[in-house]
Amino acid sequence: MAAFATAEASPLPALQRARGEARVVVASRDGRTEIRSLYQEGCAKVRLPHTHSPALQAVLMNTAGGLTGGDHLEWTATALPGTTLALTSPACERVYRSIGGAARVQNRLMAKAGAHIDWLPQETILFEGSRLDRRLEVDLDDGATLTAVEAVLIGREAMGEAAPNARLRDTWRIRRNGRLLHAEATVLDGDPAERVGLSLLDGAIAFATVLHIATDAELKLAAVRALLPECGGASVIGERLTVRLLATSGLALRRSLSPIIALLSSAGSIPRLWTL
Repeated sequence: MAAFATAEASPLPALQRARGEARVVVASRDGRTEIRSLYQEGCAKVRLPHTHSPALQAVLMNTAGGLTGGDHLEWTATALPGTTLALTSPACERVYRSIGGAARVQNRLMAKAGAHIDWLPQETILFEGSRLDRRLEVDLDDGATLTAVEAVLIGREAMGEAAPNARLRDTWRIRRNGRLLHAEATVLDGDPAERVGLSLLDGAIAFATVLHIATDAELKLAAVRALLPECGGASVIGERLTVRLLATSGLALRRSLSPIIALLSSAGSIPRLWTL
């Protein structure tokens, strides 16, 4: 009995957690964007598929197969002057139930003079009991432009999972020459009112934000609005074009989001990995 009591009182072993960091720098050469340097560590991997575009496409892969509480990923990308860089993911990122703490993802983008970055990860799926703390920080120099997308699916639709206790904190900070240009935070904390409030999700299980920053953003507003579904809106303030989308399914969100991405991205199309 004494031996049993000692074993029962011993502390639980530390659980293994996923760690990953990747950094990409691209430069211009003969009118094309090419890789200048690449660093990858842990579960963060980067693949560079061949395309017919002068832009460089980088696919960000989490080889851990998803995220859970205590995991930590860092992605950093730098586009040197005159380059065009498109960043995407090979599939939806899955955030699993946490038994302690949040999964943390830190994304840092830097676009130098005249460069353009497309930040186009596929959707994030929040499982029941998941916790995700994600941050996107972007630094733009003069003449640099950005198209950024984040899309979220709450629960596994095919499993009938509503995921009422999924939690999310998604923070964006975009700066031009060190001056704050855009700031927002999306928070889900498990309050049922978040799901049904008319000014919040209004019953939707999928939502997305698209941010396009360019001096000609206002010229694209009418074209974007022509593509919007009933549960969507777009506005322009200065050089910021912001789009919000709600949907009753992941498929409906993807169908609404894809033509908007094609309109605003540097390639004029969605990444091949996004194809349904």
